[in-house]
Amino acid sequence: MTASAPGAVEERFRASVTRFAGPVRAAAAAVVAIFGMVAAPGDALPLAFGLLAVSLVASAADVFRPSFALSVLRAGAVGACQPWLTSVPGEASLWAVNVLTITAITWQWEYPPRRTGPFLAVLLAVGLAAGGGDWLPVALRVVVESVLARAAFVLLVRSTARTDAVRAEQAALEQAEALDRDRRRREREYLALLHDTASATFLAVASGAAADPAAVAGYAARDLAILTGSHREEDTPVDLEAGLRATLAGRGLPVDAVWEQVPLIPASAALALVRAAEEALRNAERHSGAASVSVRLTALPGGVVVTIADDGSGFDPSSVPAARRGVRGSVVERMRAAGGTAEVRSAVGAGTTVTLRWSRG
Repeated sequence: MTASAPGAVEERFRASVTRFAGPVRAAAAAVVAIFGMVAAPGDALPLAFGLLAVSLVASAADVFRPSFALSVLRAGAVGACQPWLTSVPGEASLWAVNVLTITAITWQWEYPPRRTGPFLAVLLAVGLAAGGGDWLPVALRVVVESVLARAAFVLLVRSTARTDAVRAEQAALEQAEALDRDRRRREREYLALLHDTASATFLAVASGAAADPAAVAGYAARDLAILTGSHREEDTPVDLEAGLRATLAGRGLPVDAVWEQVPLIPASAALALVRAAEEALRNAERHSGAASVSVRLTALPGGVVVTIADDGSGFDPSSVPAARRGVRGSVVERMRAAGGTAEVRSAVGAGTTVTLRWSRG
C-alpha cells in the first residue's frame, strides 16, 4: 500500500522546516563553538581553534547547503576531543554536550529516524568513551529530547495533513454545489426553451389555432430540432434578455447590467449566447478577483451583442493550456457552432472582456 502524496499545506510546512533547520543549527552551533573555544584550557587552544574552524565550515554548509556528513563530523570531533577541552579530568565538555543536543534535535526535523538513529548512537558512544561517567545522564537526556522533537514534528505533520484533507473535502463539496447550481440553471434554460417551443405548439393545438395535422407535425419537428440543438435556420424567436436575466440571478459577484432594446432571435442562438455568457461569468467569479462584473446587451444589424467585462487580475490568453476548455469550448466553439462569434480580450492586470456576437447570416 503506497502512501498518498502530501497536500499543499503539508508540503509548505515540510519545506519551511527543512529550510530553517539548517540555519538554526548553524547559528546555535557557531555560538556554542565560540564560547567553547574561549572556555578551553590554555594548552588546548590550538585544538580549540581547529574545532572552531570545523564548526564554522559545517555551519556555513548548514546555511547554504546542509550536509549530514559535516554535521556528524562536527559533533563527533568535538565529542572525541573532550579530554583536552575540560580542565577537570573526566568531566563532560559543555561544548560537546550542547553541539550534540543541537544536532540531534534539528536532525529530527530534516531526516527520518532510520537515518539519524544509527549515527546518533555512534555519537553517543563516542561521547561516553571520551567523556566518562558524566556522559551517561547526558546520553539519556539527548535521547529523550530527540524523541520529543521527532514526536512534535510528526504531530505537526499530521495536523497539516488533516488540514489538507479538510480543504480537499471542502473543495469537493464546493465543486459538487457548483455542478448542482449549473445543472439547475441549465434546467431553467431548458424549461424556458420548452415554454417557447413545445408548450406554444401544445397551446395552439388545444385552442384550435393549429388544426391541420400536417402543420402540427411540422411544428413538432421544428420544436424537436430546437430542443436537441440540431435546428439552426428557422428557430422560434425568443427574448434573449429574459434568458440572460435568469442567468444573472444569484451570481457570486455583483452584476451591473445594461439592457438595450434588441430584436427577438432564434431559440438555439439565444441558448448558445446564454450558456456562453454563463461560462464567462463563472470564469470571472472563479479566477478574476474582481469586485464586480458588468453585462451589456446591445443590438447590431440583424442580431445582438452581449459583453461581459470585469476589472480583475486578467490573464494572458496565449498561456491558457489546451486542456483548459472553459473559454475555448464553452464560449468560442459554442458561439461558432451557433453561427456567431466570441472574442476574449485580456491582459495581466487589465481585466477581461468577453464579447459575444450573433447576427443573421
